[in-house]
Amino acid sequence: MTLTPVIYERKYEWGPASLTLGARTQIMGILNVTPDSFSDGGRYNSVERAVAHAKQMVADGADLIDIGGESTRPGSKVVSADEELGRIIPVIEALHAQAPHIPISVDTYKADVARQAIQAGAHIINDVWGAKADPAMARTAAELGCPIILMHNRQEHHYTDYLHDVVRDVQASIRLALAAGVQEHQIILDPGIGFVKDISENLQLMSSLGLLNELGYPVLLATSRKRFIQHTLDVGADDALEGTAATVAFGIAQGCQLVRVHDVKPIRRTADMCDAMLYRSPGLRRRS
Repeated sequence: MTLTPVIYERKYEWGPASLTLGARTQIMGILNVTPDSFSDGGRYNSVERAVAHAKQMVADGADLIDIGGESTRPGSKVVSADEELGRIIPVIEALHAQAPHIPISVDTYKADVARQAIQAGAHIINDVWGAKADPAMARTAAELGCPIILMHNRQEHHYTDYLHDVVRDVQASIRLALAAGVQEHQIILDPGIGFVKDISENLQLMSSLGLLNELGYPVLLATSRKRFIQHTLDVGADDALEGTAATVAFGIAQGCQLVRVHDVKPIRRTADMCDAMLYRSPGLRRRS
């Protein structure tokens, strides 16, 4: 039996920084410059510590760094755009200046924050609301000409036909982006594991990632240390590495081409082993 996920080939270049999809799984290292993120809040609140951690993640095998200034964990405090910018812009500027070869994504759902982050040296917008929270986000991404990651999310946990509804929600985000002028090759999807989904629904979606993979865009999987792993294995966030690695391997087998993680070195190894099997498969389907 051969695996038949679709692998999308993309090449993004921003001066000395670049990101290539289609040759191996890309590892996105998480850099939260927040006081209240669920597993690493407060650890990297100084520019020096944040940049040092970003460089260490790259040394450990990260292909890009995702910088966020507002926690998205359940019950977290909403912060103003000014406060979010105050947290992330100095880090983006410093990292871009010291290591211009490192691609940077900005984890935000606010269009103005995204615009200023890209202007400061970031390259990709990672929107946990799939361009639905801020009406200006899709247009901003189009004007900046940068890739945008559209994550599945919704205001209320009320599904009629769960998997169908998730796909429909993601398709709505894609339509918003395209209507605003975002180019198809600049769109990346994220199933939103852990967002407005219970434990059973997260597991069900993990077994159905191919539904998103078949929509015509690369898929990013962000499961690192999440609650459904902690609950399934009865462990804390800092003891969820094996569970995270299992979800990463399972996601790669279904065609996910980027994974967003805290523990870069062991997940790089996990991905490399998966890639050695998957990317050499004679049944692999590639699309540009």
